[in-house]
Amino acid sequence: MSILAAAFAALLVATPVAAQDAARDSAVATLQSGRPLAPEQAAVTLDIADLAIKVLPETRSIDAVATLNFTANGPVERLIVDLDERFTITEVAVDGVTLSADDGWGQSDGRLWARLPATLAVGGSATLRVAYSGRPRVAPNPPWDGGFVWATAPTGEPWIATAVQGEGCDLFWPCIDSSLSEPGRVDLHITVPSNLSAPSNGRFLGTVDHGDGWTTWNWSARDINPYAVALNIGPYEKVEATYQSRFGNSFPMEYWHLRSDDPAKVAGLFAQFRPMMDFFEATIGPYPFADEKMGVVETPHLGMEHQTINAYGNGYRIDLRGYDWLLQHELAHEWFGNQMTHANIDDFWLHEGLGTYMQPLYARWLHGDRYMQIELGELHASLANIFPIVRDEELVGSAYLSGQGAGNDIYFKGALVAHTLRMLIGDEAFFRSLRVLIYGHPDPQPGSFTTMRRSTRDFVRIVEAETGQELSWFFEAYLLNGDLPVLNQSREGDRLTLSWQVSGYSAGVPFRMPVEVEIDGVVTTVPMTDGRGEISVPANASVLIDPENKVLRRLDLIETYRASRTRPN
Repeated sequence: MSILAAAFAALLVATPVAAQDAARDSAVATLQSGRPLAPEQAAVTLDIADLAIKVLPETRSIDAVATLNFTANGPVERLIVDLDERFTITEVAVDGVTLSADDGWGQSDGRLWARLPATLAVGGSATLRVAYSGRPRVAPNPPWDGGFVWATAPTGEPWIATAVQGEGCDLFWPCIDSSLSEPGRVDLHITVPSNLSAPSNGRFLGTVDHGDGWTTWNWSARDINPYAVALNIGPYEKVEATYQSRFGNSFPMEYWHLRSDDPAKVAGLFAQFRPMMDFFEATIGPYPFADEKMGVVETPHLGMEHQTINAYGNGYRIDLRGYDWLLQHELAHEWFGNQMTHANIDDFWLHEGLGTYMQPLYARWLHGDRYMQIELGELHASLANIFPIVRDEELVGSAYLSGQGAGNDIYFKGALVAHTLRMLIGDEAFFRSLRVLIYGHPDPQPGSFTTMRRSTRDFVRIVEAETGQELSWFFEAYLLNGDLPVLNQSREGDRLTLSWQVSGYSAGVPFRMPVEVEIDGVVTTVPMTDGRGEISVPANASVLIDPENKVLRRLDLIETYRASRTRPN
């Protein structure tokens, strides 16, 4: 999800939200991705989802058939999937046998259940087929409040996209709406008017022109987060090239853009693909989906991390970063979000915070330390510091962005926590920790890893293992606390005394973040082992605390700046 919502929301090119079908509202639970699994859902693995979806732009509706292959991990008597009750279901079948709506299947609270003919034993398999149609939820404010986006391209053709991160896959296909239930494979058959294209996730398997004004586009994607399955339909053209990886493999890079786009702008954006890929592979590790593609598609909403077909709607804007921030941010999610996926929404900072930290690191990669520090400073000035970015509890839906959640601190503070951690433990331990988090081991090579489910606790465990240090004091202060640590300082005679103050702190050990002090140009590190430290300072010496801004802490200049922005004129 992009990080500068307010700045760009007014610039999105989309048609107004259509009136919803009042007869069939989405259930509250449908709009909350990641709710607890039903026992029957936890007892199965979704191996293959075969989705045949016809998109009808004139009526803003879809006509679809989903065929889902499950394997039982425990005894199960029913199959249960999540699906928006806005749709009309015309058939439900199990293993080829159509079920009766009287007692064979039913819907309740956004879930569809289908009775199995007999209890499915561990290791047994079953196939659920669901035929459905209707008008899917229109996104009120994509991508933050999601659904379908029905827009019109500058040349007059329909321009359509899906963006369902917060609400989940069940807005348009029957799935188990949880990051814990990632399908092993999704096969997509997207039928659209023949004058339009339908780029999507994974490998392209060709098109079928039906000769009646409709064409089906076929794609296949592996190990995909359910919300990352995406429909993109419009008058697209494609630019492509082969990327030669530093790891010895190669794969296609594709950008699907509107035919009406300025060719020079298209070429300028596409030219950024290769250096961004090289940065991520050099900094983190191999591109996770090289067996499919690295893909980007232009959309009528700002952006979203749709695996191998990231949504891009930044309008080719140029700023002082020297790179397209949205393109870089969504590409980061191929590692932070798609390869490594949160175990629960409470762990979302692992996606957004670590992904956002890749931007100042990329600024340094391109332009040097000054530009990294500029970006870090902008992030610090944008913090709210009201709610913690991790609650250490199970969360449902988009609670992390709600009025009672951390909001953009998930991105900004998460990135600054990552920077402070890197400054504390050093580059080698920090980047090894990221590789273990993302790939499962510190020396990933193409083909040597599979997708990972990770929690904040996993990350803490990995960092402590890589450093040999106990770091609960660090993670509690920064992740479980809304406020920033305060560094108190006093100077008497030739002694400078420093002490940390952390509100709501209960780690059981002092907050022992070391502090660098520059005295007349000479930098000394004060250990702060018990949360306090002293250093000798000559009477007339010039003193600068934390001269390289390594430590995330409360700063008076930022608090004064923030207060000035809230005062009435």
